[in-house]
Amino acid sequence: MENIDVAMAKSTSEKISPHATSCGAMLCAAPTVELSPISPSMSLTPLQIRVTREILALARKDDLDQGDRLAESLLAERIGTSRTPVNVALRHLADLGAVFYDHNRGYFLAKPARELSDIATQIFEEPEEPLYLKIAEDRLAKRLPDVVSEADLMRQYGVARSVLRKVLSVMQEEGWLERQVGQGWQFLPMIDSVEAYEESYVFRTAIEPTGILSPDFRCDREELEELRRRQQFIVDGGYLTMTSVELFEANSELHETMAKWSGNRFIVQSVRRVDRLRRLVEYRQARARKPRQEQAMEHLAILDAIRQHDLLKAAGLLRDHLEGARRRKVHAGDVFNVEFRS
Repeated sequence: MENIDVAMAKSTSEKISPHATSCGAMLCAAPTVELSPISPSMSLTPLQIRVTREILALARKDDLDQGDRLAESLLAERIGTSRTPVNVALRHLADLGAVFYDHNRGYFLAKPARELSDIATQIFEEPEEPLYLKIAEDRLAKRLPDVVSEADLMRQYGVARSVLRKVLSVMQEEGWLERQVGQGWQFLPMIDSVEAYEESYVFRTAIEPTGILSPDFRCDREELEELRRRQQFIVDGGYLTMTSVELFEANSELHETMAKWSGNRFIVQSVRRVDRLRRLVEYRQARARKPRQEQAMEHLAILDAIRQHDLLKAAGLLRDHLEGARRRKVHAGDVFNVEFRS
């Protein structure tokens, strides 16, 4: 995956400061810098919230610096959306002070991405879809039965059918809800207890190391180096500044990428599905920081073994890594005692 600042340099080679009076040979006069107009009380749609998070996450994962340009077209391509929600998201980030706007050249980071921790926390902890989180919380707390009807859910949560169906479709895609005949929905087994959480780690320990030992295992060198850079960033202090959501996404990206390298479609699908299910649990856990650094160091050791073509060692390190995580997290005691933030 191409680094945002590298991509920006290819297209514009621009980098300016929000307070600069000169920008070198590229500009013969100081740029006119102004914030794009936006209302502080502007209400974003779930899509716009997601795109805002994606932009900030990309900037922080790529460790962009103050003055790096954020080209709308390139962001839209990387995120997989149109330029319209990207523009709204950038305006929102400008209002928050994360980026600044030059009416001739577009949007630029107002400060180094690693110094945007407060804004990142604010953005990532705002619920993208409150109804989704509420249903998930009620199911995890066993306040919802195994089979529910759309009519009952509409009355319970006070939402229109169209809104409800959109959320239910997401849950169905993530594999913890299944449509029944008529308008009923059935909840499928999910990670809703300490026992299920431990079972998920036992399952992962059985299949993820096997993927590395697959005869079709092929490592993509560019992806490996990008994964190493991000894990090294966590080790070097990112574990203190990244949000719990960013840390989880960096973790799941690494495990899903290694599963993809296995060349086995069933291993890839299994790892992705378990990640979707455990996301609900991981977001609820206490925000312990030191273990995140230790996990990233273990990730680096696994990647280094793969880079050295020692797949047997890499598989062993991955197995130990998952076993260690199982022992730490399952026996922490508070996995299912913390409610979602809303």
